[in-house]
Amino acid sequence: MTSERFLHPVSPAGRPDEAALRATVERLAVIDRPPCSPGEREAAHLIADRLRAVGARARVEEVPAYPSYALPLWALAALATAAGLLGARSRLLGALAGAVATVGLVDELAHGRRLARAALARRRTACNVVAGLGDPNARRTLVVTAHHTSSGRPSRFGRRWLFGRDVRTLPVWWPLPLGALLVAAGAATGHSGARRSGTVVSALASTFIAYLDADARPSRPTGRDVPPGVGGLGGVAVLVAFAESVRRRPLHGLRVVLLSAGAAHGGQEGARAFARDRSPGLARGTTWFLDLDEPGAGELVLLGAEGALWPVRHDGTFGELVARCAVEQGVALYTPGRGPVLRATATVASVARGHGYPTACLVSTPPLVPYGQVAYGQMADAAQVAEAVARALTPH
Repeated sequence: MTSERFLHPVSPAGRPDEAALRATVERLAVIDRPPCSPGEREAAHLIADRLRAVGARARVEEVPAYPSYALPLWALAALATAAGLLGARSRLLGALAGAVATVGLVDELAHGRRLARAALARRRTACNVVAGLGDPNARRTLVVTAHHTSSGRPSRFGRRWLFGRDVRTLPVWWPLPLGALLVAAGAATGHSGARRSGTVVSALASTFIAYLDADARPSRPTGRDVPPGVGGLGGVAVLVAFAESVRRRPLHGLRVVLLSAGAAHGGQEGARAFARDRSPGLARGTTWFLDLDEPGAGELVLLGAEGALWPVRHDGTFGELVARCAVEQGVALYTPGRGPVLRATATVASVARGHGYPTACLVSTPPLVPYGQVAYGQMADAAQVAEAVARALTPH
């Protein structure tokens, strides 16, 4: 049941001009924006300028970040492969190396301390854009998030794999720790079949990661048509439209923080830095996170859970509020009747959820829009829902 404090009527929200959304996307789409790059920094400053122009208190925050998730995953999968080969000669060394690879892979994929990344990669600088709206002294806070990092050429492996309309993604990351675990267990017990199977799985997984890394190298889309969802530009456009609408109709009794995170395709490094630095000042009982994960690629969906290894559920009560706001604004938002919508990759919302905040995440489900085009109407829908959620959270 929806919490009583959210049961007051939802105020009508303004619908942004699709031409303005397109202008934001097209201005940023011509910039290469891989994690921790000069292009990401340039885009961050442009986004901050646009937010300031529509009345937000915006600034660019530089945070330490690792630029790639691929290097540690590839290195650990390669270690598991080597452990499988080594286990034929030394069961002890094979088991130890396989165990190290297993623990490291789980740590990376489950958003743990990421010790392998710290050992193998050099930290660089990512650029977050943080903006404030509404009442800065309000007790309640809504954090609306997106990201502005580009992921390079679109790949079918980088896109969501769908099981029909339920948007349940395949567990594409499971083979990584599974292969390493088979190697460790097979070497420890002397079971050559398990060790050999783990070696093959780990070798294929390391090849897969190398392919992903090569396929995600920067590209430079140009012109009026932009590949759907590239770099989260739809979410950024919604943030700007949201700020402009709030300038016209100010919010009272609610503080709004807008975050466009950097280094998203490096493993949500920018969002992790924001949550780490800002969580002491954001009370968990009165702060909500609404993530706009690349709207504009297809049908708008309310994500129920996500996680590379196991599903982490988003807050059901807050999700009900988001769904009710969509209904009352006349926005088509897909919320399945049986079970949560699952996704095997992490969003900014997953980082906030890991810090104990109630979260909701709006995603798109390709390929309902032809490649090379963007559904600006869907972006306008997302902006309308976000504003309605903000007004529903204001005290009455």
